[in-house]
Amino acid sequence: MPGNTLFLTLRVFSATGGIEKVSRVAGKALYELANETPGCALKIFSMYDAQADADEKYFPAANFTGFFKNKRSFVNASIRQGVGCKQVILSHSNLLLPGYLIKLLSPRTKLILLAHGIEVWKPFTWLRKYMLHKCDHILAVSNFTKATIMAVHRIAENKVTVLNNCLDPFLPLGGGLAYNGSLAARYGIVAGDMVLLTITRLSFKEQYKGYDNVLYAIKNLKQAYPKIKYLLAGKYDAVEKQRVDAIVAELGIQHNIIFTGFIADEDLAALYHIADVYIMPSKKEGFGIVFIEAMYYGKPVIAGNKDGSTDALDNGNFGLLINPDDQQEISDAIVKVISNKTAFVPNLQDVMDKFSYPVYKNKLRTILAACANK
Repeated sequence: MPGNTLFLTLRVFSATGGIEKVSRVAGKALYELANETPGCALKIFSMYDAQADADEKYFPAANFTGFFKNKRSFVNASIRQGVGCKQVILSHSNLLLPGYLIKLLSPRTKLILLAHGIEVWKPFTWLRKYMLHKCDHILAVSNFTKATIMAVHRIAENKVTVLNNCLDPFLPLGGGLAYNGSLAARYGIVAGDMVLLTITRLSFKEQYKGYDNVLYAIKNLKQAYPKIKYLLAGKYDAVEKQRVDAIVAELGIQHNIIFTGFIADEDLAALYHIADVYIMPSKKEGFGIVFIEAMYYGKPVIAGNKDGSTDALDNGNFGLLINPDDQQEISDAIVKVISNKTAFVPNLQDVMDKFSYPVYKNKLRTILAACANK
Protein backbone atom coordinates (compact mmCIF):
# COMPACT_ATOMS: atom_id res chain seq x y z
CA MET A 1 0.00 0.00 0.00
CA PRO A 2 1.52 3.33 -1.04
CA GLY A 3 2.52 5.72 1.74
CA ASN A 4 0.92 6.83 4.99
CA THR A 5 -2.83 6.37 5.09
CA LEU A 6 -5.65 7.89 7.13
CA PHE A 7 -8.98 6.03 7.27
CA LEU A 8 -11.84 8.25 8.44
CA THR A 9 -15.00 6.57 9.71
CA LEU A 10 -18.25 7.44 11.43
CA ARG A 11 -18.54 4.25 13.48
CA VAL A 12 -16.54 1.04 13.42
CA PHE A 13 -17.33 -0.89 16.59
CA SER A 14 -20.21 0.80 18.42
CA ALA A 15 -22.92 -0.27 15.95
CA THR A 16 -23.67 -3.47 14.04
CA GLY A 17 -25.01 -2.25 10.69
CA GLY A 18 -23.67 -3.07 7.25
CA ILE A 19 -21.51 0.05 6.94
CA GLU A 20 -19.92 -0.65 10.33
CA LYS A 21 -19.17 -4.21 9.20
CA VAL A 22 -17.54 -2.83 6.07
CA SER A 23 -15.49 -0.37 8.12
CA ARG A 24 -14.19 -3.09 10.43
CA VAL A 25 -13.09 -5.32 7.59
CA ALA A 26 -11.68 -2.43 5.54
CA GLY A 27 -9.73 -1.28 8.61
CA LYS A 28 -8.27 -4.75 9.05
CA ALA A 29 -7.29 -4.95 5.38
CA LEU A 30 -5.73 -1.48 5.40
CA TYR A 31 -3.76 -2.30 8.55
CA GLU A 32 -2.38 -5.49 7.03
CA LEU A 33 -1.55 -3.77 3.74
CA ALA A 34 0.27 -1.00 5.63
CA ASN A 35 2.29 -3.60 7.53
CA GLU A 36 3.33 -5.19 4.26
CA THR A 37 4.73 -1.89 2.99
CA PRO A 38 7.99 -0.55 4.48
CA GLY A 39 7.63 3.00 5.75
CA CYS A 40 3.84 2.95 5.54
CA ALA A 41 1.70 3.79 8.58
CA LEU A 42 -2.06 3.66 9.11
CA LYS A 43 -4.28 5.70 11.39
CA ILE A 44 -8.01 5.05 11.79
CA PHE A 45 -10.22 7.81 13.21
CA SER A 46 -13.84 7.27 14.27
CA MET A 47 -16.15 10.20 14.89
CA TYR A 48 -18.65 8.41 17.13
CA ASP A 49 -16.83 5.45 18.69
CA ALA A 50 -15.16 5.70 22.08
CA GLN A 51 -11.54 4.62 22.37
CA ALA A 52 -12.66 1.72 24.56
CA ASP A 53 -14.79 0.36 21.70
CA ALA A 54 -11.70 -0.79 19.78
CA ASP A 55 -11.62 -4.51 19.01
CA GLU A 56 -8.02 -5.59 18.54
CA LYS A 57 -8.84 -8.70 16.59
CA TYR A 58 -9.32 -6.37 13.60
CA PHE A 59 -6.38 -4.02 14.17
CA PRO A 60 -4.39 -2.75 17.18
CA ALA A 61 -5.97 -0.08 19.37
CA ALA A 62 -2.78 1.94 18.90
CA ASN A 63 -3.83 2.55 15.29
CA PHE A 64 -7.32 3.66 16.29
CA THR A 65 -8.65 6.89 17.78
CA GLY A 66 -12.25 7.20 18.86
CA PHE A 67 -13.55 10.76 19.28
CA PHE A 68 -16.81 9.75 21.00
CA LYS A 69 -19.13 12.19 19.18
CA ASN A 70 -16.79 15.19 19.45
CA LYS A 71 -17.15 16.30 15.85
CA ARG A 72 -14.97 19.39 16.10
CA SER A 73 -12.06 17.48 17.59
CA PHE A 74 -12.52 14.76 14.99
CA VAL A 75 -12.41 17.21 12.08
CA ASN A 76 -9.43 19.16 13.48
CA ALA A 77 -7.45 16.00 14.20
CA SER A 78 -8.34 14.57 10.79
CA ILE A 79 -6.97 17.64 9.03
CA ARG A 80 -3.76 17.63 11.08
CA GLN A 81 -3.22 13.93 10.47
CA GLY A 82 -4.37 13.89 6.85
CA VAL A 83 -2.28 16.72 5.46
CA GLY A 84 0.79 15.12 3.95
CA CYS A 85 -0.65 11.59 3.87
CA LYS A 86 -0.36 9.65 0.66
CA GLN A 87 -4.05 8.80 0.80
CA VAL A 88 -7.12 9.53 2.90
CA ILE A 89 -9.99 7.06 2.70
CA LEU A 90 -13.52 8.07 3.71
CA SER A 91 -15.89 5.35 4.92
CA HIS A 92 -19.01 7.41 4.18
CA SER A 93 -20.08 10.43 2.15
CA ASN A 94 -20.92 12.24 5.40
CA LEU A 95 -17.15 12.62 5.79
CA LEU A 96 -16.69 14.56 2.57
CA LEU A 97 -16.13 17.87 4.41
CA PRO A 98 -13.01 16.87 6.37
CA GLY A 99 -11.81 14.96 3.32
CA TYR A 100 -12.23 18.01 1.11
CA LEU A 101 -10.43 20.27 3.61
CA ILE A 102 -7.50 17.86 3.69
CA LYS A 103 -7.42 17.81 -0.11
CA LEU A 104 -7.53 21.60 -0.21
CA LEU A 105 -4.50 21.90 2.08
CA SER A 106 -2.68 18.88 0.66
CA PRO A 107 -3.49 18.60 -3.08
CA ARG A 108 -1.18 15.62 -3.63
CA THR A 109 -3.05 13.51 -1.09
CA LYS A 110 -5.31 11.02 -2.83
CA LEU A 111 -8.89 11.24 -1.55
CA ILE A 112 -10.87 8.00 -1.84
CA LEU A 113 -14.53 7.50 -0.91
CA LEU A 114 -16.30 4.25 -0.05
CA ALA A 115 -19.82 4.42 -1.53
CA HIS A 116 -22.40 2.00 -0.18
CA GLY A 117 -25.99 2.64 -1.24
CA ILE A 118 -28.81 5.07 -0.58
CA GLU A 119 -26.49 7.66 0.97
CA VAL A 120 -25.03 8.35 -2.52
CA TRP A 121 -27.97 7.52 -4.78
CA LYS A 122 -29.86 10.81 -4.44
CA PRO A 123 -28.81 14.25 -5.73
CA PHE A 124 -26.53 16.21 -3.40
CA THR A 125 -26.51 19.90 -2.60
CA TRP A 126 -24.19 21.82 -4.88
CA LEU A 127 -21.51 22.03 -2.16
CA ARG A 128 -21.67 18.34 -1.35
CA LYS A 129 -21.54 17.47 -5.05
CA TYR A 130 -18.56 19.78 -5.50
CA MET A 131 -16.72 18.00 -2.67
CA LEU A 132 -17.65 14.61 -4.15
CA HIS A 133 -16.05 15.60 -7.44
CA LYS A 134 -12.84 16.48 -5.58
CA CYS A 135 -12.41 12.80 -4.66
CA ASP A 136 -9.71 11.14 -6.71
CA HIS A 137 -11.51 7.82 -6.70
CA ILE A 138 -14.71 6.18 -5.47
CA LEU A 139 -15.03 2.54 -4.42
CA ALA A 140 -18.62 1.37 -4.97
CA VAL A 141 -19.84 -1.75 -3.20
CA SER A 142 -21.85 -2.90 -6.23
CA ASN A 143 -22.33 -2.31 -9.92
CA PHE A 144 -25.74 -0.81 -9.14
CA THR A 145 -24.20 1.77 -6.82
CA LYS A 146 -21.51 2.53 -9.41
CA ALA A 147 -24.06 3.08 -12.18
CA THR A 148 -26.24 5.24 -9.94
CA ILE A 149 -23.34 7.45 -8.82
CA MET A 150 -22.27 7.97 -12.41
CA ALA A 151 -25.80 8.86 -13.53
CA VAL A 152 -26.91 11.01 -10.59
CA HIS A 153 -23.66 12.86 -9.89
CA ARG A 154 -22.12 12.82 -13.38
CA ILE A 155 -18.98 11.05 -12.23
CA ALA A 156 -16.70 9.67 -14.95
CA GLU A 157 -16.60 5.89 -15.14
CA ASN A 158 -12.82 5.76 -14.73
CA LYS A 159 -13.19 7.38 -11.30
CA VAL A 160 -15.42 4.61 -9.90
CA THR A 161 -14.34 1.03 -9.22
CA VAL A 162 -16.54 -1.75 -7.86
CA LEU A 163 -15.22 -3.33 -4.67
CA ASN A 164 -17.81 -5.83 -3.46
CA ASN A 165 -18.14 -6.31 0.27
CA CYS A 166 -16.80 -9.52 1.78
CA LEU A 167 -17.43 -11.98 4.56
CA ASP A 168 -16.04 -11.02 7.93
CA PRO A 169 -12.95 -13.23 8.46
CA PHE A 170 -14.03 -13.85 12.06
CA LEU A 171 -17.40 -15.42 11.24
CA PRO A 172 -17.77 -18.81 12.96
CA LEU A 173 -17.12 -21.71 10.60
CA GLY A 174 -20.23 -22.47 8.59
CA GLY A 175 -20.12 -26.24 8.89
CA GLY A 176 -19.02 -26.27 12.50
CA LEU A 177 -22.25 -25.14 14.11
CA ALA A 178 -25.05 -27.41 15.21
CA TYR A 179 -28.72 -26.47 15.21
CA ASN A 180 -29.35 -24.36 18.30
CA GLY A 181 -32.46 -25.80 19.90
CA SER A 182 -32.56 -23.28 22.73
CA LEU A 183 -32.47 -20.34 20.32
CA ALA A 184 -35.20 -21.96 18.24
CA ALA A 185 -37.30 -22.47 21.36
CA ARG A 186 -36.81 -18.82 22.31
CA TYR A 187 -38.62 -17.84 19.12
CA GLY A 188 -41.22 -20.60 19.21
CA ILE A 189 -39.69 -22.59 16.36
CA VAL A 190 -40.45 -26.32 16.58
CA ALA A 191 -39.56 -29.39 14.55
CA GLY A 192 -41.21 -29.38 11.14
CA ASP A 193 -41.51 -25.61 10.85
CA MET A 194 -40.47 -24.11 7.52
CA VAL A 195 -38.55 -20.98 8.53
CA LEU A 196 -37.99 -17.94 6.33
CA LEU A 197 -35.54 -15.36 7.68
CA THR A 198 -34.91 -11.67 7.10
CA ILE A 199 -32.27 -9.83 9.13
CA THR A 200 -32.77 -6.08 8.99
CA ARG A 201 -33.57 -3.01 11.00
CA LEU A 202 -37.29 -2.29 10.88
CA SER A 203 -37.46 1.48 10.50
CA PHE A 204 -40.40 3.65 9.51
CA LYS A 205 -37.95 5.80 7.52
CA GLU A 206 -36.48 2.86 5.59
CA GLN A 207 -39.37 0.82 4.21
CA TYR A 208 -37.47 -0.69 1.30
CA LYS A 209 -36.33 -4.09 2.57
CA GLY A 210 -39.32 -5.89 1.06
CA TYR A 211 -40.68 -7.57 4.17
CA ASP A 212 -44.18 -6.18 3.55
CA ASN A 213 -44.45 -8.25 0.38
CA VAL A 214 -43.10 -11.31 2.16
CA LEU A 215 -45.96 -10.93 4.65
CA TYR A 216 -48.47 -11.06 1.79
CA ALA A 217 -46.66 -14.11 0.41
CA ILE A 218 -47.02 -15.81 3.80
CA LYS A 219 -50.76 -15.11 3.61
CA ASN A 220 -50.90 -16.71 0.16
CA LEU A 221 -48.94 -19.79 1.27
CA LYS A 222 -50.33 -20.35 4.74
CA GLN A 223 -53.03 -22.79 3.71
CA ALA A 224 -50.68 -24.99 1.67
CA TYR A 225 -47.85 -24.63 4.20
CA PRO A 226 -49.46 -24.23 7.63
CA LYS A 227 -46.11 -24.61 9.43
CA ILE A 228 -44.45 -21.77 7.56
CA LYS A 229 -42.82 -19.21 9.89
CA TYR A 230 -41.25 -15.86 9.08
CA LEU A 231 -38.50 -14.60 11.39
CA LEU A 232 -38.09 -10.84 11.14
CA ALA A 233 -34.83 -10.38 12.99
CA GLY A 234 -33.45 -7.04 14.10
CA LYS A 235 -34.19 -3.89 16.03
CA TYR A 236 -37.35 -1.97 15.24
CA ASP A 237 -38.77 1.43 16.04
CA ALA A 238 -42.19 1.67 17.66
CA VAL A 239 -43.90 3.33 14.69
CA GLU A 240 -42.73 0.70 12.20
CA LYS A 241 -43.54 -2.17 14.54
CA GLN A 242 -47.07 -0.83 14.94
CA ARG A 243 -47.45 -0.49 11.17
CA VAL A 244 -46.21 -4.02 10.48
CA ASP A 245 -48.31 -5.45 13.31
CA ALA A 246 -51.38 -3.92 11.67
CA ILE A 247 -50.57 -5.63 8.37
CA VAL A 248 -49.99 -8.95 10.13
CA ALA A 249 -53.33 -8.67 11.93
CA GLU A 250 -55.16 -7.70 8.75
CA LEU A 251 -53.73 -10.73 6.95
CA GLY A 252 -54.46 -13.07 9.85
CA ILE A 253 -50.91 -14.42 10.05
CA GLN A 254 -50.10 -13.59 13.68
CA HIS A 255 -49.05 -17.18 14.40
CA ASN A 256 -46.69 -17.25 11.42
CA ILE A 257 -44.66 -14.10 12.11
CA ILE A 258 -41.96 -13.76 14.76
CA PHE A 259 -40.21 -10.51 15.65
CA THR A 260 -36.90 -11.16 17.42
CA GLY A 261 -35.84 -7.62 18.26
CA PHE A 262 -32.13 -6.92 18.59
CA ILE A 263 -29.86 -9.82 17.64
CA ALA A 264 -26.44 -10.00 19.30
CA ASP A 265 -23.50 -10.75 17.01
CA GLU A 266 -22.82 -13.98 18.86
CA ASP A 267 -26.33 -15.25 17.99
CA LEU A 268 -26.26 -14.43 14.28
CA ALA A 269 -24.64 -17.65 13.09
CA ALA A 270 -27.07 -19.78 15.10
CA LEU A 271 -29.96 -17.72 13.73
CA TYR A 272 -28.94 -18.51 10.16
CA HIS A 273 -28.81 -22.21 11.08
CA ILE A 274 -32.41 -22.10 12.33
CA ALA A 275 -33.62 -20.80 8.97
CA ASP A 276 -34.50 -22.84 5.90
CA VAL A 277 -34.45 -19.90 3.49
CA TYR A 278 -33.06 -16.37 3.63
CA ILE A 279 -35.35 -13.88 1.89
CA MET A 280 -35.09 -10.11 1.50
CA PRO A 281 -36.66 -8.74 -1.69
CA SER A 282 -35.35 -5.22 -1.16
CA LYS A 283 -35.34 -2.36 -3.63
CA LYS A 284 -32.65 -0.11 -2.15
CA GLU A 285 -29.89 -2.43 -1.00
CA GLY A 286 -26.39 -1.20 -1.78
CA PHE A 287 -25.00 -4.73 -1.66
CA GLY A 288 -26.40 -6.88 1.15
CA ILE A 289 -23.80 -8.51 3.39
CA VAL A 290 -26.59 -10.60 4.93
CA PHE A 291 -26.99 -12.42 1.62
CA ILE A 292 -23.42 -13.64 1.49
CA GLU A 293 -23.54 -14.52 5.19
CA ALA A 294 -26.62 -16.67 4.57
CA MET A 295 -24.88 -18.40 1.66
CA TYR A 296 -21.80 -18.96 3.83
CA TYR A 297 -24.04 -20.81 6.27
CA GLY A 298 -25.50 -22.97 3.51
CA LYS A 299 -28.86 -21.27 3.09
CA PRO A 300 -30.69 -20.70 -0.20
CA VAL A 301 -31.30 -17.00 -0.82
CA ILE A 302 -34.13 -15.06 -2.46
CA ALA A 303 -33.41 -11.40 -3.25
CA GLY A 304 -34.69 -8.52 -5.34
CA ASN A 305 -33.40 -7.82 -8.83
CA LYS A 306 -33.57 -4.02 -8.75
CA ASP A 307 -30.60 -3.01 -6.59
CA GLY A 308 -27.14 -4.06 -5.42
CA SER A 309 -28.48 -7.44 -4.30
CA THR A 310 -27.70 -8.69 -7.80
CA ASP A 311 -23.96 -8.42 -7.06
CA ALA A 312 -24.29 -10.36 -3.81
CA LEU A 313 -26.10 -13.16 -5.66
CA ASP A 314 -23.63 -13.02 -8.58
CA ASN A 315 -26.42 -12.07 -10.99
CA GLY A 316 -28.48 -15.10 -10.01
CA ASN A 317 -25.70 -17.69 -9.97
CA PHE A 318 -25.79 -17.86 -6.17
CA GLY A 319 -29.53 -17.59 -5.56
CA LEU A 320 -32.93 -16.60 -6.86
CA LEU A 321 -33.48 -13.02 -8.04
CA ILE A 322 -37.09 -11.85 -8.30
CA ASN A 323 -39.10 -8.70 -8.92
CA PRO A 324 -39.43 -7.26 -5.39
CA ASP A 325 -42.73 -5.54 -6.29
CA ASP A 326 -44.45 -8.72 -7.51
CA GLN A 327 -46.12 -10.52 -4.60
CA GLN A 328 -47.04 -13.52 -6.74
CA GLU A 329 -43.47 -13.88 -7.97
CA ILE A 330 -42.26 -13.77 -4.36
CA SER A 331 -44.76 -16.49 -3.40
CA ASP A 332 -43.74 -18.63 -6.37
CA ALA A 333 -40.05 -18.19 -5.51
CA ILE A 334 -40.62 -19.35 -1.93
CA VAL A 335 -42.44 -22.48 -3.14
CA LYS A 336 -39.74 -23.15 -5.71
CA VAL A 337 -36.96 -22.94 -3.14
CA ILE A 338 -38.58 -24.85 -0.27
CA SER A 339 -39.54 -27.61 -2.70
CA ASN A 340 -35.87 -28.26 -3.49
CA LYS A 341 -33.67 -26.28 -1.11
CA THR A 342 -30.37 -27.94 -2.00
CA ALA A 343 -30.75 -26.95 -5.65
CA PHE A 344 -30.52 -23.29 -4.65
CA VAL A 345 -27.62 -23.50 -2.21
CA PRO A 346 -24.47 -22.25 -3.97
CA ASN A 347 -21.19 -24.10 -3.75
CA LEU A 348 -19.36 -22.68 -0.72
CA GLN A 349 -16.01 -22.57 -2.51
CA ASP A 350 -17.55 -20.50 -5.30
CA VAL A 351 -18.89 -18.07 -2.70
CA MET A 352 -15.48 -17.87 -1.00
CA ASP A 353 -13.70 -17.36 -4.32
CA LYS A 354 -15.78 -14.24 -4.84
CA PHE A 355 -16.52 -12.87 -1.37
CA SER A 356 -13.83 -14.07 1.05
CA TYR A 357 -11.67 -11.64 3.00
CA PRO A 358 -8.40 -12.55 1.19
CA VAL A 359 -10.07 -11.82 -2.16
CA TYR A 360 -11.30 -8.45 -0.85
CA LYS A 361 -7.89 -7.54 0.53
CA ASN A 362 -6.12 -8.38 -2.73
CA LYS A 363 -8.61 -6.34 -4.75
CA LEU A 364 -8.17 -3.40 -2.38
CA ARG A 365 -4.38 -3.64 -2.74
CA THR A 366 -4.66 -3.52 -6.53
CA ILE A 367 -7.10 -0.60 -6.51
CA LEU A 368 -5.03 1.51 -4.11
CA ALA A 369 -1.87 0.90 -6.12
CA ALA A 370 -3.65 2.00 -9.30
CA CYS A 371 -5.01 5.13 -7.58
CA ALA A 372 -1.53 6.06 -6.35
CA ASN A 373 -0.15 5.91 -9.87
CA LYS A 374 -2.75 8.21 -11.43
